[in-house]
Amino acid sequence: MRKALVCSVGMAIAALCAFAAPPRAPKVCVFVPGVESGSPGYEQMAAGARKAAAEIPGASVKVVEAGYNQSEWLGKLSAIAASGEFDLIVSSNPALPELCAQAADSFPKQRFFVSDAWLPGNPAIHTVLYNQLEQGYMVGYLAGLASSGKLGGAASHKAGIIVAQRYPSFDKLIEPGFLKGLKAADPAAGLETRVLGNWYDATKAAELANGLFDAGAAVILPIAGGAGQGVVSAAKAKGRRALWFDDDSGYRLSPGTVIGCAVMRQDRLVYERVRALLQAGSGSPLYGKAEVVGAKDGYVDFAGKDPAYAALPAPARAALEAEIARLKSGALAFPVSGL
Repeated sequence: MRKALVCSVGMAIAALCAFAAPPRAPKVCVFVPGVESGSPGYEQMAAGARKAAAEIPGASVKVVEAGYNQSEWLGKLSAIAASGEFDLIVSSNPALPELCAQAADSFPKQRFFVSDAWLPGNPAIHTVLYNQLEQGYMVGYLAGLASSGKLGGAASHKAGIIVAQRYPSFDKLIEPGFLKGLKAADPAAGLETRVLGNWYDATKAAELANGLFDAGAAVILPIAGGAGQGVVSAAKAKGRRALWFDDDSGYRLSPGTVIGCAVMRQDRLVYERVRALLQAGSGSPLYGKAEVVGAKDGYVDFAGKDPAYAALPAPARAALEAEIARLKSGALAFPVSGL
């Protein structure tokens, strides 16, 4: 009897202690498939996660840079999940959902959020895809204004893109969107795309840009991470023009050279979703869902306040801004249902 009583008392004390113990402060790992510095989308992702964590008592964020060797990403991601240290792993890359799904198979308690990506139906993963048909259309339309001579100079009817590598979002959204915008502003325009092969070689990017400029390209858009700076340098050296993607940092790389930036509000999206996921916990209804956001929601936009853009001819700016307004109102729509 006495032994049973002691056991009962011990169990009651243990239960009270467990009940009284404060919940563990949430920890977030920002998994960067590359490096953070010089990569606008990843810089915004980290900033958004930090802002969300700052609003939740005790929450913390650790940034892990996985580097450019894609063959190592799964191993590094799985090691983080295996540690059990983090409530949420946050990343941003179209290739990441499949890797997260593999890690989740081995570590089912781990939760993931991936922006700029698409994977519906996995109960451990929430993804959000940007409508980059719209984003590509914005800079493509500006490229068409340049190639048609409406920004000054003779019409060349040529524009270029330099991409680090081909991947689903580029092939299915960015490049087609750019071409739609290019043709809308200059029906006679042609597009030349060059593949760099990596996300960091600015010297090679500059060489490719010089080739495109010498072939008559009026303007070039780099989709090449840190290597995009090489495109801007080549444009400046030749007195030509470049465009930029994901954020407005291109304007600051070489004032007057980059004439337009189509942006994703990645910092806003990551902040909103990370905060919601941390507040709801591992049972959040967002897990398993994949969503598309775009211009109408305010997550895809054009940064048009820089002096380089303001210096463009007023009729050309008015034409571009009318197209952007149509995208934001829904009058001009490019539906995206996934990748």
